[in-house]
Amino acid sequence: MLLPKDRRAGVLTVLDYLTLNGKNLFVTNVSTGTVYKIPLHGDELPATSDVSMFESEPAAHGVVIDPVGGMAYVTRSEANTVDIFDPSAMRLVSRIPVADDPDGIFYIAANKAIYAASGDGKTATLIDPATRTVSATISLPGKPEFAVFDTQTNLFYQNLEDLSAIAAVDLSKHVVTNQWPLEQCVHPTGMAIDEQARQLFLGCGGNSRLAVFDLEKHSVVTSVPVGGGPDSVAYDAGLRRIYVTGRAGDLCVVERDSKGAFATVDTIALHFGAHTLAVDPVSHRLYVGYASLLIAPRIAVFSPLGP
Repeated sequence: MLLPKDRRAGVLTVLDYLTLNGKNLFVTNVSTGTVYKIPLHGDELPATSDVSMFESEPAAHGVVIDPVGGMAYVTRSEANTVDIFDPSAMRLVSRIPVADDPDGIFYIAANKAIYAASGDGKTATLIDPATRTVSATISLPGKPEFAVFDTQTNLFYQNLEDLSAIAAVDLSKHVVTNQWPLEQCVHPTGMAIDEQARQLFLGCGGNSRLAVFDLEKHSVVTSVPVGGGPDSVAYDAGLRRIYVTGRAGDLCVVERDSKGAFATVDTIALHFGAHTLAVDPVSHRLYVGYASLLIAPRIAVFSPLGP
């Protein structure tokens, strides 16, 4: 699926986060700062003309939608802001300054808060979507990459790329309550959670592995090799599959068998720079963002053949 040409695009276009929200897929463009909204129509692929754009300055990274107020939030690492925009009109509403290098952004339903992680600033910013203002900041011990919320403990697990560690954050108290080293995992990047099995799945950008972190033992229990420079990780609970993409352009499919052992069951060569993905837990379709050279960026769509 081709995205519309961006009038500000240069020779190389790099996409970042893919965010599924209802019947829409939001995609960010690091190179130009554009946010794309792609309407999804079941089995029918949307046309390029169906895609709408919110254009602004680079570099755009994460997008999250407030399910209560309906506004969308996007991080911009060159402006050091979280921009609030109307996802219906795809226009800017307001801008919130945050710490240096904001990247990952999440909506935490339990706290009714937006959480934005700033890598260089080693800070998490909490935003109250009701007032659209900063409600708190949390100092982090290292450079944050990705994070997931655990509804069983109400803790937010934030990986720390520079320390090869993971931190547990109490969002109600605005503090880091614990931190553990990630053995077998150098420079963690993307992450997903299986709450039922009490496991985190982490892409390890420094040694090209997928690590499995046990939330009860607080340690890495195993790891498997994946493609070079893994960046994004998604877990499809219905199919018990973990998907990993990285800058080398490999899509790796990892499965856990009935005995709890993990293995890479398929590796699909995509395109160099195809490093971000999202999975639809209902249709089980997988969406992967492709970098592009001299042409418009595009999204690849995969459907599973079965378990």
